[in-house]
Amino acid sequence: MGFSTVPCNEFVEVLASKAPVPGGGGASALVGAIGTALGNMVGSLTVGKKKYADVEEEMWALKAKADQLQKDLLRLIERDAEVFEPLSKAYGMPRATEEEKAEKARVMEIVLKDACSVPMEIMEKCCEAIDIIVEFAAKGSALAISDAGVGVAFCKAALQGASLNVYINTKSMANKEYAAELNAKCDAMLEKYTKIADEVFASVLGRLK
Repeated sequence: MGFSTVPCNEFVEVLASKAPVPGGGGASALVGAIGTALGNMVGSLTVGKKKYADVEEEMWALKAKADQLQKDLLRLIERDAEVFEPLSKAYGMPRATEEEKAEKARVMEIVLKDACSVPMEIMEKCCEAIDIIVEFAAKGSALAISDAGVGVAFCKAALQGASLNVYINTKSMANKEYAAELNAKCDAMLEKYTKIADEVFASVLGRLK
């Protein structure tokens, strides 16, 4: 679909339109990629500096992880659009007869699981990114500390945004046990990583003011 490769202005225009994709999931993936890249930038501004020679090897390792996460999150912009289309079609399926109702219910369970899988993955990637930015903020160049703060704020926003895309789909699931399992995973990620992100942001803010 190419949403990860279109110009920024085009992505924003399509996002603002009534087109079904991209939506909140794709936007969250993009924001997560940008947040990760800002953390990565701290690493880029740290390597090669004599002052930070003792953390050079660690910075390169963190940058490699961030590089991969950026690619993963950009890929998830496309995946989110791909899984939404079958879901939107399933909502429009007829349910006049008992057979139609049964078929719609069967299809809905399949597409709802797929639709949840992408924002769940976005959340997991954002958690990984926050863990990495913790290290960039603590050990990276002090000149780029504000970028670590912005990056962690973006990753937190992406994490929270993606969670809403899970919750809206689990709410429609007939399999309440599976829905509760996904919700619990989301709850745990939100509880742990919004706190970590807030701590990093507060630390950066404290160093700047």
